[in-house]
Amino acid sequence: QVQLVESGGGLAQPGGSLKLSCEAPGFTSVLHTMSWFRQAPGKEGELVASMSSRGDFIDYAESVKGRFTISRDNTKNMAYLQMNGLKPEDAAVYYCAAKESWWYSTYLYWGQGTQVTVSL
Repeated sequence: QVQLVESGGGLAQPGGSLKLSCEAPGFTSVLHTMSWFRQAPGKEGELVASMSSRGDFIDYAESVKGRFTISRDNTKNMAYLQMNGLKPEDAAVYYCAAKESWWYSTYLYWGQGTQVTVSL
């Protein structure tokens, strides 16, 4: 079963930055829309950012617009989430996910999650 692998989480101070990476080993992610979700304790999961296979469609949650940037390197089967201006409310487990089309709602592949903590 294909599983995505996230990395790059950790502790950042408010206003700081982190860059998350998502690797899709043995998986042709180039054809898939890649997205980042997050789940904080006691809160509903949130779709943070998405990028279509060729990068022609990109979308962000309102809560992260202007601070987070999604990108991908199809030659390496990698997706990234650059997080700047981190706020305490950004703290969550971040998950990478992939679906077959920008227009589909079901995500077929998920990572195990990486913890992001924002604190002094």
